[in-house]
Amino acid sequence: SLTQDFPEKIGPQNYKHPLFRCPDMSPSPDVPTSVQRVKPADIKVIAALGDSLTTAIGANASSVLGIPNEYRQVSWSIGGYGTYQDVITLANIVRLFNPNVIAPAPKRTVNGKPATLKETGFNLAVTGHNTYEFIQQTRHLIDTLKNYPGLSFEEDWKLLTILIGNNDICDYCKNKTLYSADSFIHNLTVALDMLYNEIPRMIVNLVEVLDMEGLREVNDGSIGCLLQRSFCSCLVRPDTGSPELEELIELNHEFQRRMEQLIGSGRYNKDDFSVVLQPYLKKAKPPKDESGKVDYSFFAPDCFHFSIKGHEELAKGLWNNMFQPDGEKFEIENFSEPIELICPPEVREISHSSSTKPVIK
Repeated sequence: SLTQDFPEKIGPQNYKHPLFRCPDMSPSPDVPTSVQRVKPADIKVIAALGDSLTTAIGANASSVLGIPNEYRQVSWSIGGYGTYQDVITLANIVRLFNPNVIAPAPKRTVNGKPATLKETGFNLAVTGHNTYEFIQQTRHLIDTLKNYPGLSFEEDWKLLTILIGNNDICDYCKNKTLYSADSFIHNLTVALDMLYNEIPRMIVNLVEVLDMEGLREVNDGSIGCLLQRSFCSCLVRPDTGSPELEELIELNHEFQRRMEQLIGSGRYNKDDFSVVLQPYLKKAKPPKDESGKVDYSFFAPDCFHFSIKGHEELAKGLWNNMFQPDGEKFEIENFSEPIELICPPEVREISHSSSTKPVIK
């Protein structure tokens, strides 16, 4: 049962999220040929790439001992545990529109141990990966999609979510060439080019790297918080106001600018493929409670990764960004207000014009 699987999430009541419904939850009458026309119910395949934020390391850990567990099944972008009413993830939201979407992540895995697709689904993120390793992750996804039984590689619309680059910032002081902004954007570009050239009918949510500085505040003095120093030493160790810290904050912002330039260039727009930059985490600061202290219920015991509660807010923020046009995309300030899900705009034909407003932006 859910209580046994997730005692921390459930607490004393067996809580269920109220069902999310929209006026139009149906697929298009015919499979769309243009990315502009894809509705949520048209999505047949869901996938995710990235690092430990996507493998959901420690998301349901009750102590530091649980940190090596990758709770992929509750990951914000692709977790497939139960239903939307059990845990809010992007995959479980999409399932409300298409219950048969292929390959949300079904199970927990352990960091460093080999895992099969039966355990990961299409959550092919790898804990600890930097952007220079992202190209091999992308190749793994392409090969997996091409050979997966029951999936039509040419016909099915695929939704991929990517969040990568935060580990480069965490490791920057160890190798300033390998983790430079030039290196980051080069490796990201190579990977996105591969997807663009090889995968038909795909929408890519490229989530803009987080504003990392706020994580320095997340430290309650527990043993778990000491782990933060090992995960992200380049961010956590420098003194406030030091040149080292200023350089790292500038690098973080430069990563964001480079992502904006790359996607803003239109390099990845064609009729059956699109990369959309989703900026909702760009400025987000750690959640605070009513007394103004960091709200640790959003974090795993290592003070670095997110708890299930944190993953659910990430999922809702991403979903909403997907239906907000460029220039009007919501950017979270601090998670203090729970995010309310929005419904996709209803697509209406514009008379005497073949173009429609894109649904997923």
